[in-house]
Amino acid sequence: MPDSLETIEIETAPNPAASVIWMHGLGADGNDFAPIVPELGLRGPPGIRFIFPHAPMMPVTINNGYVMRAWYDVTYGDLEGKPGKKADERGVRQSQAAIEKLIARENERGIASRNIVVAGFSQGGAIALQTGLRHAERLAGIMALSTYLPLADRLPTEASAANKDAPIIYAHGTYDPVIPFAMATASRDKLGELGYRVEWHEYPMQHAVCPEEIAAIREWLTKVLRVKTEG
Repeated sequence: MPDSLETIEIETAPNPAASVIWMHGLGADGNDFAPIVPELGLRGPPGIRFIFPHAPMMPVTINNGYVMRAWYDVTYGDLEGKPGKKADERGVRQSQAAIEKLIARENERGIASRNIVVAGFSQGGAIALQTGLRHAERLAGIMALSTYLPLADRLPTEASAANKDAPIIYAHGTYDPVIPFAMATASRDKLGELGYRVEWHEYPMQHAVCPEEIAAIREWLTKVLRVKTEG
């Protein structure tokens, strides 16, 4: 894991007062979700700094050891419908630490943790949950898209009290062939059992993001970041 992650940054207005740190999925990079910013139509105030980090390059077991961008290794049998099953704990925690550094950098740039959203798709969503639920200071919220809860058995003892009531938006496709729908609902239910507020959305899609989901994300971000939309 490099000392600091390379990132793409897009600001919706000068002198942003809020940030969204958005992690991509396995094999993609920070460019994957950058085009979604104009689609969201969030023109402020306040301005938002969208940060799209690139995961480090590493061999991924489930892809025959092929080297690609990944937040942690995935092995055969990892995605069997149970939250956190057989997760690459070392890799997950290394990525958590890397995202914590990005949060700290935003704090240094004048963005309070309360005005920061951690977000992600697939593997990136797992890291958003891993990091956001354990972050020591209250965050604006956590966005988990087409993903699952890693290291779920450790969460009860590792969870941050500051983010016990942080809003969570969780969306998944009912026909997802990569991360089974049952795995997502099990993760959702686990979060509910632990007392988290989860805004759940499901869509008749595969491992993707749909226009209806983008609309839900826009509405959620306007609430948690208190930002205005175009028009």
